[in-house]
Amino acid sequence: MSHFDEEISALKDKLLGMASRSESAVTRAIRALVERDDDLARLVQEDDDAVDRLEIEVDEDAIRLLAKAPLASQLRLIICASKIARDLERIGDEATTIARRAVELNAEPQLKPYVDIPRMAQMATDMLRDALGAFTSGDTERARQVIPRDKGVDALNKQLYRELASFMIEKPTTITRCLNLMTISKAIERIADHAKNIAEEAVYLYEAKDIRHTAPSELTR
Repeated sequence: MSHFDEEISALKDKLLGMASRSESAVTRAIRALVERDDDLARLVQEDDDAVDRLEIEVDEDAIRLLAKAPLASQLRLIICASKIARDLERIGDEATTIARRAVELNAEPQLKPYVDIPRMAQMATDMLRDALGAFTSGDTERARQVIPRDKGVDALNKQLYRELASFMIEKPTTITRCLNLMTISKAIERIADHAKNIAEEAVYLYEAKDIRHTAPSELTR
């Protein structure tokens, strides 16, 4: 393996380390909400700095590697790594938002059993895991299968919004809690969007094909 190949491999490893941190942040933020654990929520917020630093490192490495005139396939990997790092950093930000809102919610009586939000979060983190797995393995079929699953998260988000809106109308004292839950639901919906973006980047990396804005019926090859 050439020195340049080793540098490319190191970039990929750094990106996967960042992915692990981002996924863990989401899982812990949801746990902090469900288990009403303020300490865990604050830990998620504190750890966000590490994800931010890794994004900067990935971008710096990508710029340095681009200057070495890589082959087309290597060029795509470098560009995709930078784009995926941005999505992972934003996932970390959404996890921080969830954690922050969890602390606020934990200060009041629980509005309702948390069923939909953990379910949405599981769907979104499964999408993220599969998208990253496709990126690592080169399995573009797996990546393509991630993309339509975003619709399921969107549907649950809309359903929860309607339910919480009814709560606010019927019992105005719940407004603050409902708005916090709406913010958390929207954060999870955005996490699923970022997972979808990563899946699209995996397809671009291995097929040199941009499938953004492609109709679901056209995703299969």
